[in-house]
Amino acid sequence: MFSIGKRFTFDAAHVLHGLPAGHKCGRLHGHTYTVELHLQADGLVDPGFVTDFADLAPLGRYLDEQFDHRLLNDVLAVEPTSEALAAHLFGWCTQHLAPTLACGQIVAVRVSETPSSWAEYRQTST
Repeated sequence: MFSIGKRFTFDAAHVLHGLPAGHKCGRLHGHTYTVELHLQADGLVDPGFVTDFADLAPLGRYLDEQFDHRLLNDVLAVEPTSEALAAHLFGWCTQHLAPTLACGQIVAVRVSETPSSWAEYRQTST
């Protein structure tokens, strides 16, 4: 099994509701988000790729157009946690990106708010 990944970044703000009084994430704040897209394939396409990294560029454009320098509370229909963002982006990738790939299956999207913390949404086995 071959695996590849591509990393993207964007800057955005959010506020999380339902937290205990005084919790720092209950205040408006921002992050430089890192989004990692993970793909796998049993074989390779010429010239020896799981997929061409350039074929993943539409995700970068989507992040720039829809999320960069935005208030995530206004963009997502759910509470804008890293977990929810990872699930949303996984869904977007499977709907819009996966059909365009010659090879490789999207298996996970990981979202980091900081260098030391991340949330991941992974394909479930069927």
